[in-house]
Amino acid sequence: MNEETGPYPDKAAGPGGAGLQPSGDAGRDERSGERGSSRSRAGSDPAGARGGPDSGTGQAEDGTRPGPESPPGPGDPPGSSDPPEAAPPAERRLHPVTPLRRAWAPVALLAGWALHDPNSAYRHVSELATETLLLGLGVLLPAAALYGFLSWWVTHFSVTDTELRIRTGVLFRRTAHIRLDRLQAVDVTQPLLARFLGVAKLKMDVIGTSSKDELAYLGEAVARALRAELLARAAGFSPEEAGEVGEAPVRELVRVAPRMLAVSLLLTATTWLSLIGALLVPGFLWFATHNLWTVLAAGVPLLGAAGARSAGRFVREYDWTLGESPDGLRLDHGLLDRSHETVPPGRVQTVRIVEPWLWRRLGWVRVELDVAGSDNGVLLPVADHATAREIIGRVLAGAEVPREFVRPPGRAAWCVPAWWRGYGLAVTDRLFAARHGLFHRTVALVPHAKVQSVRLEQGPWQRRQGVADLHVDTGASETVTAHLRDADEAATLLRHQADRSRTGRRTAQPDRWMTGAATGGGTESGTRSGTRSGTRSGTGAGEGTGPDPGREAGGGTFPGAGGVSGE
Repeated sequence: MNEETGPYPDKAAGPGGAGLQPSGDAGRDERSGERGSSRSRAGSDPAGARGGPDSGTGQAEDGTRPGPESPPGPGDPPGSSDPPEAAPPAERRLHPVTPLRRAWAPVALLAGWALHDPNSAYRHVSELATETLLLGLGVLLPAAALYGFLSWWVTHFSVTDTELRIRTGVLFRRTAHIRLDRLQAVDVTQPLLARFLGVAKLKMDVIGTSSKDELAYLGEAVARALRAELLARAAGFSPEEAGEVGEAPVRELVRVAPRMLAVSLLLTATTWLSLIGALLVPGFLWFATHNLWTVLAAGVPLLGAAGARSAGRFVREYDWTLGESPDGLRLDHGLLDRSHETVPPGRVQTVRIVEPWLWRRLGWVRVELDVAGSDNGVLLPVADHATAREIIGRVLAGAEVPREFVRPPGRAAWCVPAWWRGYGLAVTDRLFAARHGLFHRTVALVPHAKVQSVRLEQGPWQRRQGVADLHVDTGASETVTAHLRDADEAATLLRHQADRSRTGRRTAQPDRWMTGAATGGGTESGTRSGTRSGTRSGTGAGEGTGPDPGREAGGGTFPGAGGVSGE
């Protein structure tokens, strides 16, 4: 039995969230270098200047304009009646240290070949004379340097009123057109060496793309200024105003202490399980084979995985700082590679509260996110319950995290013995909340406005026991499931959840860059000032003031949401 209903079958974004975009609308367009810059050369096109039949300028072939237009006066300069030509956008280059990064491409190619077949590589190198090796290095190193310089020389970027253009390619030209109105987030990252050199990498999340476009490398100050300009353009500011807006102010909310992070990692079961596996498996292989290469082949990857789960995670999440700014929540973290990320407003589809078993006595949780079109997956690596609830209230515009969950009926034990006690469900006027996990507990929170479709599934054994699973799909291509609900209850939830999702979409307040949640309507063009907001529905222009997202009251609990406490 499989029923499905959805208030938005095409999974298009509503006013309050990103969701999945229609397939005919892409976040960027890639063309050749010649075609990509056609807009900036339109004013110099001879055919367009002559106004031929296909030029679309509205002029006849003899150069005169059709229609009753008065000729220019005797004092007017020639051609003063023509509209002014738009100046082409100024193109800029990357930082001069960029060739050092790109010069490694030929060297990395040879290193990859050597690692792929080390025996063959060693045999070929040992057969070469010393003079031949020196000659090869004398040719390879200048060629790599030349490649790095040429790739830097031909790479340009420019910002227009509607898009960011990146032109690159030594042999094959490529132009990326990144629409500013489809920017999800603009992040600044600094690897360890880049921090010493004073440069940074700019990464852009765009709706409808799985990978990030980047500009590597820019000066640190230039990268931050360009980030502020892109966010201001995305908010609807004019090019003149975007340069004056500057970097949005940030108010620090939470800073995770390194000691707290280290203790949380030590109290994570996966850390110890991976370490035990990395020690036991090589020892077992040694007693079974007495082959050192077999032990190394199995032990090194296992030790690397164990280190990535503990030490690597500590390095990535070191000095985790969460701040609030008009353009979203700011995440700054990293011990060696420093990252400055943004969680854009209105794009959060699901919030997950993860509570490992060993953390419960200390009252700690981990907060994770599902953001539409972005890979920002962690909001807080570790925090206490009170702090986590406060931050989630800001992310979900004042929604309150449910404290009580209803367990499945007792007959669910025939489907999932013992583990059914970890399942729970709570539905409030703002959220659909589902819990699972007996030892490693996870609570998933989905705002009603972000629900794209609702499905009810019931297998043969579940049908016999009178239970069913309710699946809620979000715009981040993720699914939240309420397991083993009573069949009648699940059917009722199926109908009511679709209605709540439609109502949530209609009443959700639009979230735009640098404006927060607005109370007024808007236009198709979006925000044009710090207090004007826009929606894609085009319901008319209006102004509104964004309420404090942490002050909006979350509603109570729907009937049936109370019951057995999950605490």
